[in-house]
Amino acid sequence: MNKIKFGTDGWRAIIAKDFTVENLIRVAEASAFWLKKNFDTPSVVIGHDCRFGGELFAETVAKIMAVNNIKVFLARGFISTPMISLGTLRHKASAGIIITASHNPASYNGFKLKGSYGGPLLPEKVQEIEDLIQDKSAIHPDSYSLDDFIRSKSIELTDLEDLYCKHVEAHFDLAAIRNSDLVLAYDAMYGAGQNVIRRLLPDVTLLHCDYNPSFEDQAPEPIDKNLREFSELIKVSEDIDCGLATDGDADRIGLYDKQGNFIDSHHIILLLIKYLVEQKKMTGKVVTAFSVTPRVKQMCEHFGLPYQVVKIGFKYVAAIMLEEDVLLGGEESGGIAIKGHIPERDGIWIGLTIWEYMAKSGKSLNDLILEVYKITGAFSFERSDLHLKEEAKDRIVNNCKNGRYKAFGNYQIQRTETIDGYKYFFGENEWLMIRASGTEPVLRNYAEGENKEKAFDILNSAEKTLLNNS
Repeated sequence: MNKIKFGTDGWRAIIAKDFTVENLIRVAEASAFWLKKNFDTPSVVIGHDCRFGGELFAETVAKIMAVNNIKVFLARGFISTPMISLGTLRHKASAGIIITASHNPASYNGFKLKGSYGGPLLPEKVQEIEDLIQDKSAIHPDSYSLDDFIRSKSIELTDLEDLYCKHVEAHFDLAAIRNSDLVLAYDAMYGAGQNVIRRLLPDVTLLHCDYNPSFEDQAPEPIDKNLREFSELIKVSEDIDCGLATDGDADRIGLYDKQGNFIDSHHIILLLIKYLVEQKKMTGKVVTAFSVTPRVKQMCEHFGLPYQVVKIGFKYVAAIMLEEDVLLGGEESGGIAIKGHIPERDGIWIGLTIWEYMAKSGKSLNDLILEVYKITGAFSFERSDLHLKEEAKDRIVNNCKNGRYKAFGNYQIQRTETIDGYKYFFGENEWLMIRASGTEPVLRNYAEGENKEKAFDILNSAEKTLLNNS
């Protein structure tokens, strides 16, 4: 049997190739062994998102748990990752499991683990589970009836969507958003957030809020190149003030202004810090992943907030949120968490926070960003993904490791940071970062400059150097 490895955020694999019922049973059984080893009366919350086979896979995991005498709270219908995390916390369960491949293409599915605190299971615990995965399982789920387990209350059905919506209603001034003059739009990318916005804010313009496990052949990652239809919708309408998009399992955010321009996570993080500190009078440490703009440090210095940079993967942010007073934790990829919720990324929660900021301030998104620039200066961030053969990718990474690169075109390297990947600074606020993805076969390049043209020029210069010398 193939060795199953957990990546940056869970185990992901191509459906019917490596993500099979047989392999899923191996992972689920290892998770059951770990739960029984670490908890006297273990329990688990289980759910799935909108991907192909989600119900089958979730029920398979539920049966494995029930056979091992672990109490199961099984979500019916598709749900988001933040719903499973919140459900794990509210049910006081030992762990949470969601069947999802997040933003990966439709051919993938995956298995994410959540801790009892309502956030990603910490890396050392995930490693313990991975080490328990056996080559083969003797359990045959088809030999067991889900209905029998439900009748015996070994498996209890739970409505996590309802739980989540009530939690949102208790923490947001939805009336301020509903009663404002804001015209809002939401693109679910055919993902698991589609029912929530429809339910909470029925007047919002909706796009791709239908059940479509193929995601219309578009990876449900909320980045600009994947959201062109949404951008055009906003441009054509001429009256939509802000557009929110979330990924396949609704834990990542994408945002658009009134002109249909994409607002990246760096700007969202800066907006959130300003709103939470100035308007909501909140405090705490800010924790960001290595690929996030260093301008966050400027914002933190402005407000006197402690600041820390960690490796890429929200689990590293969550680990600090569990131990310290954290105001905000965020990643470049759209995963952001804020105080007062759960230690978990949540695209809808963050989107509602921005909409609440706009509604209560009476200002446009662009006006609020200009206020941020008064503190940090204007900037633009861009990212490109190089799909390379493994050999070429490894050569580039080794070149980085061995310090081979001294410049990328006209951009001379002044200093390098290597917390997770390779971040080359050409000035204090001009930089390029190179990192191999932990979830996909790609080499990610990130760049920041004073404007979009400069950021793209850095990326283009880097690409020429990398491909010519790899």
